[in-house]
Amino acid sequence: MALIGVHRLALLGGGFSTDDDGLLDDWVFGHARAVRPKVCFVPTASGDAPAYVEQFLTAFRSRDCEPSVLPLFRRELDDDALRTFLLSQDVVYVGGGNTANLLAIWRTHGVDRLLREAYDRGTLLCGISAGANCWAEGSHTDSFGPLTFLPDGLGLLAGSVCPHYDSEPGRRSSYRAAVATGSLGAGWALEDGVGALFADGRPAETVTRTPRAGVYRVEPDGDGGVTERALSCRPLAVA
Repeated sequence: MALIGVHRLALLGGGFSTDDDGLLDDWVFGHARAVRPKVCFVPTASGDAPAYVEQFLTAFRSRDCEPSVLPLFRRELDDDALRTFLLSQDVVYVGGGNTANLLAIWRTHGVDRLLREAYDRGTLLCGISAGANCWAEGSHTDSFGPLTFLPDGLGLLAGSVCPHYDSEPGRRSSYRAAVATGSLGAGWALEDGVGALFADGRPAETVTRTPRAGVYRVEPDGDGGVTERALSCRPLAVA
């Protein structure tokens, strides 16, 4: 159930684009502030890829929601209409792709400021991969080719985020090194198949659709390394 008046973010290690059971998306909907939420998909990180947009619409048209898409590469709304549109959404769902490009384009169009305003007004912000990275102060990314750190997020969530912690070679060691050296602040690492809800910047619920997949808190240990603490994740099950 949504906590009205609370700032809420959901970091996803899956969803409609990777899973066929709908468990993580159902979990997100359970935290929306409306029974039949307005859900806006923002595919900026993929360059507004048509196949990705269609995948979202196919998955969400049959759900009890009002799905929509915000394209920015061929922008259709003026500034006033864009603000009205985004602030009317109950859920903003950001897709994966290139985190650095996403942030640059959002800032060019003022979407970063509008998302902050929506967040302050109770809209649930969520996303997968780049769509999880973007909300934090920094993130672990392959936006520039090799895995590296990007200390340039929106800062709605303190510290850093690392997606695909278990599924991409080098992710775990590279993220741990970035946190150990201070290139990224302490943060949250997500394995594929999990979801992490933050309320007012603090973890409120962590869930998993995959046995043994987890969410981890990674912090510098003060001695050149890191500590890694697994959060307890509630298993999701098909109703």
